[in-house]
Amino acid sequence: MSAWLIMVMAGAAVVAIGGISAVATHNKLVRLRNRVDNAWSQVEIQLQRRYDLVPNLVETVRGHADHESTALAALAQARAAVGAAATPEAKAAAEDELACTLRGTFALAEATPELKASDSFRQLQSQLADTEDKISYMRLSYNDTVMAYNSAIQTFPGILFAGTFEPRRLLYADDGALLAPRVSL
Repeated sequence: MSAWLIMVMAGAAVVAIGGISAVATHNKLVRLRNRVDNAWSQVEIQLQRRYDLVPNLVETVRGHADHESTALAALAQARAAVGAAATPEAKAAAEDELACTLRGTFALAEATPELKASDSFRQLQSQLADTEDKISYMRLSYNDTVMAYNSAIQTFPGILFAGTFEPRRLLYADDGALLAPRVSL
């Protein structure tokens, strides 16, 4: 075999390995991006569940605590803000505000014995608590998936092929969501 043929075969092997590597890296980035989208949809499913439970909670509270129309109006306003949010970041901020408002409503229940004793309120409270746990888990899962995706497009060899792949933002707790709600009776 001539030296020229060996060099051509070696060059072809390098090109083939490079091409296979490029395709594999691109496919990996696509899979990671799809996982991020899937993780966000799982967050949205739980957020929608909470969103759907709020009207039942409002009606239950209204039936036992008519004098707390301010708290109910705040809850309805927070729910409307969630419905109006257009981006994942805006939706996350609105959901954080809704969660804070829900905590205030549960604090109201502690001060209203007949509401606290209501079976329907207890069931709704349990469902919402379960949903909040799922939301926390789904947000954690989303952030883990985003971290893996962002790392893949920002490190070698992914950075070479990441021109069409936009980094995603992590979900952070809104500063207001970390504060305890104020309850006035």
